[in-house]
Amino acid sequence: MAETARWWLVPFWAKELPKGAMFNARIETIGTSPAFRDAFKSKRCLIPADGFYEWTVNQDDGKKDPWLIYQPGGGPFSFAGLWAHNEKLGITSCTIVTMPAAEPMNQLHDRQPAILEPAAYEEWLDPATSGARAKELLEKQNLHGMLEFHRVSRDVNSSRFTGKPEVNPL
Repeated sequence: MAETARWWLVPFWAKELPKGAMFNARIETIGTSPAFRDAFKSKRCLIPADGFYEWTVNQDDGKKDPWLIYQPGGGPFSFAGLWAHNEKLGITSCTIVTMPAAEPMNQLHDRQPAILEPAAYEEWLDPATSGARAKELLEKQNLHGMLEFHRVSRDVNSSRFTGKPEVNPL
């Protein structure tokens, strides 16, 4: 079942919109952080995508260069996520789980989204799956080593940009 949710997790117990950034849940503290631990126990979700961006600073001009990260062939995949519904604020929200970057992502950044193998989806979504097992799925049943990336035009840095970015090799 697919649903729409607001970006940045708003825990069920929040009395107002969070002032701090809760757009990523770090794997290292996912089970202990007050903001994420309840969602991690039973409100795990999948966030579909076919690519995402990371930026590096260009040594020549100091500007940010965007990189498109994707699966070989451009097929869809899913980020491991968490969701919550806050009845008082009338908001359903979500966040992506992040973890230390693996090859080849660590060439661009020290962290990356957790991207599950399709074989792990059912178990990840099952509320009966323990926190320890869910964390194991994130660490061992992922697509991290299967990602590719290439530099794209800086056009994607503009919020007005729509469309497909042009490849901009170095």
